[in-house]
Amino acid sequence: MRILALASMALMTATAMPAMAQVSDEKVKIGILNDQSGVYADFGGKWSYEAALMAVEDFGGTVLEKPIEVITADHQNKPDIASNIARQWYDTEEVDAIMELTTSSVALAVQGISKEKKKINMVTGAATTELTGAQCSPYGFHWAYDTHALAVGTGGALVEQGGDTWFFLTADYAFGYSLEEQTGNFAKSKGGEILGAVRHPLSTTDFSSFLLQAQASGAKVIGLANAGLDTANAIKQAAEFGIVAGGQRLAALLFTLAEVHGLGLEAAQGLTLTEGFYWDRDDESREFARRYYERTERMPNMIQAGTYSAVMQYLKAIKEAGTDETEAVAAKLHEMKVNDLFARDATVGANGRLLNDMYLMEVKAPSDSKEPWDYYNVLATIPGEEAYIKPSESGCSLASQ
Repeated sequence: MRILALASMALMTATAMPAMAQVSDEKVKIGILNDQSGVYADFGGKWSYEAALMAVEDFGGTVLEKPIEVITADHQNKPDIASNIARQWYDTEEVDAIMELTTSSVALAVQGISKEKKKINMVTGAATTELTGAQCSPYGFHWAYDTHALAVGTGGALVEQGGDTWFFLTADYAFGYSLEEQTGNFAKSKGGEILGAVRHPLSTTDFSSFLLQAQASGAKVIGLANAGLDTANAIKQAAEFGIVAGGQRLAALLFTLAEVHGLGLEAAQGLTLTEGFYWDRDDESREFARRYYERTERMPNMIQAGTYSAVMQYLKAIKEAGTDETEAVAAKLHEMKVNDLFARDATVGANGRLLNDMYLMEVKAPSDSKEPWDYYNVLATIPGEEAYIKPSESGCSLASQ
């Protein structure tokens, strides 16, 4: 009887072991889906794909002894195109997770599909708090930043500096609405007043009529609730109208290192902005940034560094779970802390929001910059617990479904 029992236990162990280290389709496949040809091409673009490749290389190229593959595509900032790509990736190309997802309308569409297909998605490029709010998913994760964190950083700082009247120039889609609402609410909570807003289409080239309305409002702060080339173009054209020279201040509510570089320090100097990463923060961020520069000839912004972090954490979660099965990996992503070059000892909320620290920055004057890409003075660190909306106790965790 004892021999039979031992034999039975051995058989159970042998059959259980493969189940503990299972990888579907004999590989782990990650899709980086973002804008690579439009207004956000520098914001994330092919540069996020390079960051994802670096994460895979640094992880060792395999997980659970299976190869890791990264593919990419351009969604052109169109939710329908993004949705078609996502469905094709999931249904026919054996993609296990989709990441980056610049543009909030795209991210919301793909997160909905990922929830339907029971697949992981990790957003680093989009900003709307809807991703971890009303439209959250137990398989959806939001890395790097969101509109509330930007509002707490830039909005809060400017009100405290006397910028107590605001007018918004807002991108006419989900991201812009969310950024305007969050910043406006935060400004009002600090004693500020909102004088009005005007909305512009994505990828606008002529901001003259919008800027004239903002100028005529007399607001002390013109909040640019847009991003990428839209923000850069608005800043350039505002200079032509003498808006800053006339005493009004521009608040670049979502502006990153990539856009500062494209605009140049002469035009960008003095801007206040908020990012979740700065390459010159510490030794670890500098080491990563130097390696990133060697392959891209540019320093990473928070989107690219955040994509590296998201890919790395996803692979760590697969290793910890012993499988790439979605629910097991999602549970590990909710459970594990994030300690890497992007985030320090950061937790993931029940709604999938990474509570990483944010940094309030001021763009340096050209005379203060000591080397290429030396663009920021760090004014303040905003702890993750203060930067983000606290989720409900149930959140969007697996237990709440």
